[in-house]
Formats: sequence, structure tokens, C-alpha cells
Amino acid sequence: MPRSALPGLLRDPDFGRLFAATALGQLGDRITFLALPLVAVTALRADAFQVGLLAAMASVGSLLVGLPAGAWVDRMRKRSVMISTDLVRATALATVPVLWWADRLTVLGLYAIALIHGVLTVFFDVAYVSYLPHLVGRGRLVEGNAKLSAVRSATSIGGPALAGPLVGLVGAPVTLLASAAGLAASGLFALTIRTRERKPEPGDRPRLGREIAEGLTFTLRHPALRAIALGDALFNLSLAVYLSMLPVFLEREVGLRPFGIGLILSGMGCGALVGALLAKTLSERLGHGSVIWLASLVTCPSTVLMPMARPGWSVYVAAIGLAALSLGGVVRFVAQSSVQQALTPDRLLGRMSATSRFVSWGGIPVGGLLGGASGSVCGAAGALWIGAVGMTLSVLPTFLSPLRAMRTPPPQAFPSRADRPRGGAADRVQGV
Repeated sequence: MPRSALPGLLRDPDFGRLFAATALGQLGDRITFLALPLVAVTALRADAFQVGLLAAMASVGSLLVGLPAGAWVDRMRKRSVMISTDLVRATALATVPVLWWADRLTVLGLYAIALIHGVLTVFFDVAYVSYLPHLVGRGRLVEGNAKLSAVRSATSIGGPALAGPLVGLVGAPVTLLASAAGLAASGLFALTIRTRERKPEPGDRPRLGREIAEGLTFTLRHPALRAIALGDALFNLSLAVYLSMLPVFLEREVGLRPFGIGLILSGMGCGALVGALLAKTLSERLGHGSVIWLASLVTCPSTVLMPMARPGWSVYVAAIGLAALSLGGVVRFVAQSSVQQALTPDRLLGRMSATSRFVSWGGIPVGGLLGGASGSVCGAAGALWIGAVGMTLSVLPTFLSPLRAMRTPPPQAFPSRADRPRGGAADRVQGV
């Protein structure tokens, strides 16, 4: 297709490279999302609590390095962080099949790999969110977030649909080679982006504690940013409870094989893709703030269909509820990411992102443990009920905040470099 025929930001070569890197990296991540717990469930025969602990190890990085990651990323070029974390995560995942072939893979080893992958993902995500305003400008953040969410949603369909048959054909450990290949390709595509940031210039005596405190103060004192973080915290805690036991419920109580589980997760991806296509229009018509809480209120209750499912057609009806959850999640994500980025000055983008992630994602490892514990006590279906109720209640912080009436973020006082006139070579800094 001629570049002039491409829609909007896709005409920008560097955004196109970021778009391609996102597609490949997310494809690898979605395969990991299905294959990693199935390594524990099918290859190592882990029990419910061990599967929940694996989910906790994969996400505990948000607690371990969530706050300092923002301060560190604000001192570095975001693109460089994205490239290096992609390549090291690919290497870590590739060790799973190597250990499996050598008959050395254990549950403890899988925990260690999940922890390394999760810590590096924190740095990648903080850099990724902070990099977009530099690349496209704040005036096009909604479009940029919507397009990147669309490709992430498309890979949410293709990833599980590919991973399910692969797990059935070659086993879950070997399937992680496809995850590693996707992440490595993502890093290589990001390496080809030509527009570079200037390396941030540190103050006279940069102090990590002071920088972290500045990010915390800015984010948690801002009513809209604080409400987004708290709503996400409750949602992600409850989602972690739900997702930690979903593979167990589908495999052991519903009797689905990996291919069927992959179809369920692909259905979630279909909902996410529809959400990405609708996100910009819904934000413009209903208002950015209203969309954030309405999306959760309308779609989260549908998750109660899954724990009521039984072997047969009812599980695929329940999958529609999960697709609705994904649709609402992406609509909410696009709106709130654009609000967060628009309300934050450039120099604080990394710390805002890290603080929001620390607050909102910090409960995910706790949710994984709670999921495993509740699954052991109440069964996998009971854990799904707990998660569904919690996700529905997560609407309260944003509904009770100024976001309820916010149609668009306030006029931007913090223009990014991409919004300023490009005066020549000085605006394109070479180097990684």
C-alpha cells in the first residue's frame, strides 16, 4: 500500500516502525500469557496455589522496582530502554525450552524466569508510555494510543489462537520460543526508529529519593490522576485473582484442551480489537472522563458468566462476557492513557507512569496469591466470582472523581518536543 494511502499516523515512518515493533512484541507477550501458566499446569503438574504464585512472580516487579523505575527511565532515552528490555526478556523466555530439553526445568526455575521477565516488563512499559508523546506529540495522543491499542488487540486474537495449537503440537515449554522470537523482533524494529530523544540532562546532584517523591506527589495529589490509579488498582487486583484461576477452571473443571483455552482467550482479543476501533469515537462523543468509568460499569459485570459455565455450550457463552470485558478495558485504557499523558509535563512522564503503575499494578502479585489461595479453599469457580465482583466495584474511584464530568483534558501547558516546530537537525538527535 502506498504510504500516502495509509491512515493518519501510519503515514509517519517512525510511528509505523513503533507500530510494527508493538505488533511483534505483543504477539510474543500474548503467547507467553497462555504458554507460561500452561508450562506449570500441563508440563510440571503444578497445583492451584503454585499456579497462583507463578502469576504473582510474573507481576511482583511492579512492587520491587515500580517507583525507582520511573526515576531511572526519566534519566535515559526511552527508546534505548525499550530495545534492551525486549532483547533480555527474549533471552530469559528462551531458557525455558532449553531447561526443559535438559530435564532441568522446575517450578522454582519457572518462578525465577517469570520474575526476571516481570521486572524487565516494568521498565519496558514505563519507557513505552513515556516515549509516545515524544514521538507523535500530545495533540495526537488519542489517535496514537488507539492505533497501538488496535494492534495490541489484534495480537490478543492471534497470539492465543497461535499458542493453543502450538502447545498441543510441541508442548508449552517449546511454545515459549515463539514468544522469545516476537520480543527479539520487537527490539530490532525499535532499533530502526530514526527519531531519537535527546538524552535527559540530570540536575546538579540527582537524588533518587527526591525524584521518586516528586513523581508520587504530582500523581497522587492530582484528583484525576489519583482516581485513575486507584480505580486501576482495584481492577487489576481483582483481574489477577480472576485470571490466575481461569486456566485452571477451563482445563480442570470445564475440561478444555489448550486449543480450546486459546480460543477463549482469542475471543477476549476480539473484544479488545473492537474496543480499540471504537475508543477514539466513544471518547470524543461521551467525553474522555465519562468513558473511563462507563466502560467498566457496562462491561465488568459480564465476567460472572464464566464461573456459572459448565462443559458444553455455556462456556462459549461465558466467553462473550470475557470479550466484553476486554472491549471495555481497551476503551478505558485509551481514554485514561491519553488523559494521563496530556496532564503530565515531559520531565515527569516516566515518574507519573511508574507511580501510576506502582499503585495500580502493585496489587497484581497479591491478586495472584489471593487467586491461588481462594482457588485452593473455594475452588477455581469461587475465585472467579471474587474477581468478577471486585472488577465491577473498581468503577467507584473514577465515578466519584472530577473525571465523571471531564469531556477533554484541560488545555495543554506542557507541549512535547513533537508538538514544536522542527527546526532542522537539532530536532533529530542521533545515537541510541
